[in-house]
Amino acid sequence: MGAVGPSAAEVLARMWEGRRPGSAAPRGRALVRAWWRACRPPFLIVDLIPVALGLALAVRQPDGTLLPLPAWPWERCLLVLLGCFCVHTVANIANDLFDYILGVDTDDTIGGTGVIQSGAITPRAITLAIAALLAAGLLIAWALLNASRQFWLLPLLVFAAFSAVFYVAPPIRYGHRGFGELFVALNMGFLMVCGTHAVLAGSFSPHSLAFGLPVGLMVAGILYFQSLPEIETDAMAGKRTLAVHLGKQRAKLIYDIWWPVVWGFMLNLWACGLTGWPVVLGLLTIPLHVRASRLLHAARSSQDWLALDGHGSLVRKLYLLNGLALVAGAFWG
Repeated sequence: MGAVGPSAAEVLARMWEGRRPGSAAPRGRALVRAWWRACRPPFLIVDLIPVALGLALAVRQPDGTLLPLPAWPWERCLLVLLGCFCVHTVANIANDLFDYILGVDTDDTIGGTGVIQSGAITPRAITLAIAALLAAGLLIAWALLNASRQFWLLPLLVFAAFSAVFYVAPPIRYGHRGFGELFVALNMGFLMVCGTHAVLAGSFSPHSLAFGLPVGLMVAGILYFQSLPEIETDAMAGKRTLAVHLGKQRAKLIYDIWWPVVWGFMLNLWACGLTGWPVVLGLLTIPLHVRASRLLHAARSSQDWLALDGHGSLVRKLYLLNGLALVAGAFWG
């Protein structure tokens, strides 16, 4: 069990802390690199798949043909993507901030980007960035809802914005209680696919829910795999992720069946006639899954789970390639 965490007053005070004693303020390119590392732009690529799926569903006509390219809602689609980037970046930097405050990410752990621990960026600067990005995201959301008249999405978008913060922020900290994968699947699967389609097409489609399911599972699979190297350190810090709840033996078993379940849902879309044959190309990524599974087996045998930290790209490739197959199938279908 981890130690009792700081009080609400202590958390708020630490959110406004300045630079750590003895650390120099980076300038110029060093500062830009620090913020780049904190925002983790490479991870924003995961937003492209659900937005592209929403676009594909929005431009498909009842007879299965696509609208002419000039008629596609390009400007609105780019605005959706920008809003997603804002909220996703909030999740990334809030994770760094609150795991630092709660003592989960320290100088001796592998979690987070280390920008606060090194003194490159202050907690105060990250707090202000979170506020600015949330405001920008909500303004973009309101503009999209006003243009599409899909105001039923507003509470769901507010929920997504607060989910980005309270993944690790107290008192909710749902990511510390084993619900991280569930909320990620809901927000980046169902909500992003269905919401994108709704604001682009101006209506809700039940079919978008079917596409949101495999996408949500794929994104959650990235988070799940990335939590595996930190099972021991998370458990010691009191961070009860899904992997910590499962334990090492069952955590590997769940990973082994995770992607076959995703492929099953993708093939089901094809079998139901909701998508075209390119979705089957996702099966070509099975070797990537097998390789990751073997790495997990080796980690379980050697008890060196930290070694998995350098192989997260395998699961990100699985997501990207399967996502592209799903998008291609949605456009083709």
